Amino acid sequence: VALPLENLSGGRRALVAFVRYLGVSLEYIAAVIVLAEIVVLFSGVVSRYVFHTPIVWSDELASTFFLWLSMLGAVVALRRGAHMRMTAVVSKLSRERQALVEVFGVVASLAFLALFLLPAWEYAHDEAMITMPALEISKMWHAVAIPLGCMLMIVTAMLRLAIQGKARDVAIAVLVVAALVAAFYVFGPSLKTLGKLNLFIFFVLIVGVNVFAGVPIAFSFALATFGYLALTTRTPMPVMVGRVEEGMSHLVLLAVPLFVYLGLLIEMTGMAKAMVQFLASLLGRVRGGLSYVLVGAMYLVSGISGSKIADMAAVAPVLFPEMKERGAKEGDLVALLSVTGAQTETVPPSIVLITIGSVTGVSIAALF
Repeated sequence: VALPLENLSGGRRALVAFVRYLGVSLEYIAAVIVLAEIVVLFSGVVSRYVFHTPIVWSDELASTFFLWLSMLGAVVALRRGAHMRMTAVVSKLSRERQALVEVFGVVASLAFLALFLLPAWEYAHDEAMITMPALEISKMWHAVAIPLGCMLMIVTAMLRLAIQGKARDVAIAVLVVAALVAAFYVFGPSLKTLGKLNLFIFFVLIVGVNVFAGVPIAFSFALATFGYLALTTRTPMPVMVGRVEEGMSHLVLLAVPLFVYLGLLIEMTGMAKAMVQFLASLLGRVRGGLSYVLVGAMYLVSGISGSKIADMAAVAPVLFPEMKERGAKEGDLVALLSVTGAQTETVPPSIVLITIGSVTGVSIAALF
């Protein structure tokens, strides 16, 4: 929430200050968890491959840390409005309607979190009876990250509405979302008779409307999945929580935050700049040489960091000023950088390939 405190009333100023302190605290906790993940995984690798005495509890602890990191990251992203969403349609609306749609997206996310919270607590309570084999502690310490994360996201969403949303927009969005939830609940028995048509209703119509309305993509699919399971099947909702927990604590996905960390480390230490300058010294004098350098640098850095956002952030500031001085158009530079960034997803290590392998069960080595 980037609002100047001196321009706000007393109550709203206190809310903004509280949100800032809460956000900074969560970010520090997440940073500590990332460092703990690095220490645990590094110790496990050294113990396994150097001393040939594996640390049996390292994988369980790393998985637990990652689940907590994922939930805290979701809270931080919701506070910053950084959850991935489609804004192509929303951006064409007037400012007043954009503000209303923004509020609607937050309220829709809040509706899912409110519906999801009780099954999450039930799942955590059930997991309390299970003992983790290596750590020998209750698995509740692992599973409780989900309901606590949902609670923090609910608080964050409500604070965003209180600070940034107009009372009229919030009231309209709440009424619309409540009416839609009530309508689906009332017509739930009728939906069961539609059979496979429900797949089209929930995963095409509802997801499509939410995505184009600017609701974060994760919450769009979560709302559709929750509604489909709750209204058209007999599946207990804690089962959905279990699937979420299983997916979010998968060890393969641990590579994602660590690759992002590595990419930022390469950028901060100047290693990426040195590699780009080396390529420029080889190809810089060739006609259009800096364009070749841009493509080559993206491939070179991609093979190290795994994070395309970090790659583009490292390469662009080094090359763009010189390329502009040589007459290159800014739009052409951005297009070349974007296309190369998308293409280098095929270069290992790649977060996209790792995620696909984790979800589908395909061998990561085969994908590479």
